[in-house]
Amino acid sequence: MKKFLSLLCMITCVFGLTACGSTVEYTQYEQDKMETAKQLAATVVVPSFEDFKDESLQAQYQEYTAEEVAYTVKQVWGIEADGYAFMTAVESFTSSYEEIGDVVSIGEPTAEIDDKQIIVLVPVQGSNKNAEAEVIFSNDYFTKFESASLNPEATMGDLMSKAALNTLIGMGTVFVVLILICLIISCFALIPKIQAAFSKKNKKEDTKTTGVDNAVAQIVVQEEANEEADDLELVAVIAAAIAASEGATSTDGFVVRSIRKVRCR
Repeated sequence: MKKFLSLLCMITCVFGLTACGSTVEYTQYEQDKMETAKQLAATVVVPSFEDFKDESLQAQYQEYTAEEVAYTVKQVWGIEADGYAFMTAVESFTSSYEEIGDVVSIGEPTAEIDDKQIIVLVPVQGSNKNAEAEVIFSNDYFTKFESASLNPEATMGDLMSKAALNTLIGMGTVFVVLILICLIISCFALIPKIQAAFSKKNKKEDTKTTGVDNAVAQIVVQEEANEEADDLELVAVIAAAIAASEGATSTDGFVVRSIRKVRCR
């Protein structure tokens, strides 16, 4: 059983390697279309964009409509093109020329078919830097130009600069986060102080409230005592008046139990 499984795994690996190493087989018609696309890209499309280094020509085309651009490209270069896509490609090429410099030579193009498109890659040697032009045509009888871009190749210096920048950004982010964490931790020491300050404030407010309550209570007790004293004095005066009216010499023979106010009419 183990030998069978080992054999099956070996066969699977062999077929996998065969599939990975196999190339796409194109029909003769597809090969003809790819050859036409490669010739158009290397001999017509890429060289034609060099003309647009002239800013006056570029400004002239920018005033055209998409239909007018397509008609002019057909008349001048003999290719079918979408006007809007052509002007977008002009912008890509002219911006890249500033980086790669003058075009020294155009290399041998390669092409492949991707569903409804034919993608052509054209090596471009520049005076400052090399680049690769990607030109896309429609995968049909008309081989219509759909888009193009000029992509400068990254040199070792560019790669090192990019790697150093990424490293700097990463380390900077880490240090910033660490500093923020340290600041947050240092703020923890202020929390007990803030709590103590609030506690003192609450105690002071409680003390003030207690003092006010005590003062109010004392005032109420004093007022009640004054009222009782006033009542006793009034009782004594009334008792003396009654004793005098009766001809008694003292108030021992009677007791005043209540006092009631009577309204005079």
